[in-house]
Amino acid sequence: MSKIISILGGKGGTGKSVTAINLGVALNEFDKSSIVIDGNLTTPNIGIYLGMPVVPVTLHHVLQKKNDIKEAMYLHPSGIKVIPGDISTSQLKNVDPLKLEKVMADLEGLADYIIIDAAAGLGREAIAAIKASDNVLIVTNPEMPAVCDALKSIQIIKEMKKQVLGVVLTRSRNDGLDMNTRDIENMLEYPIIGVIPEDNNVRKSMVLKNPVVFLNPKSEASVAYRKLAANLTGNKYEERIEKKKGFFSRLFGF
Repeated sequence: MSKIISILGGKGGTGKSVTAINLGVALNEFDKSSIVIDGNLTTPNIGIYLGMPVVPVTLHHVLQKKNDIKEAMYLHPSGIKVIPGDISTSQLKNVDPLKLEKVMADLEGLADYIIIDAAAGLGREAIAAIKASDNVLIVTNPEMPAVCDALKSIQIIKEMKKQVLGVVLTRSRNDGLDMNTRDIENMLEYPIIGVIPEDNNVRKSMVLKNPVVFLNPKSEASVAYRKLAANLTGNKYEERIEKKKGFFSRLFGF
């Protein structure tokens, strides 16, 4: 049975998309297949981050009932399957975000984990992602504005009776200026299950349009995402020698 997890943050720019992508890659390393869905219908980023901004069939086409969800799925060289959104504003017509929940049923059994990169804020698209998922992972930065927005997201999630798996802190600098982790946990009333350090390799991976876990597996951020994946799957994380992976310049249709 597939586990559907929405990545939610409330505030934009917290690193939701980067977390969704790299968590998917890290899960694969624990022999857990994953599908990453761009649930941000207005401003989709997943395809852009992975070097596939324009593809023949997108999630928008599926929600418009033009195509089957399997036709919008693409296999990335890193091993994750991706269902990108359409960057064209013209494709926003006749798209109902709340239909996302129904689409999830057609993905049952195709992967161990289905990860939805939810839209920022608490609008219809974010609500649709929460509604379509079994569990929610909160992504925030260790700063007060982001944590406050995360708290609002948690309140909505509770009202919708969905389970919060925990909190992931991204862009942690450990420079004495970040909010204390204990204070964040007390404020949000959920444990921090992953801390992703500020790592220039993440920026490099975005420029090169590949997940940092795939591109630079030994980087600090990659290790942190791998630890997060181990935490979610109940595996014990152990450092191991990474094998050099092959690199392909294009995506293959699934």
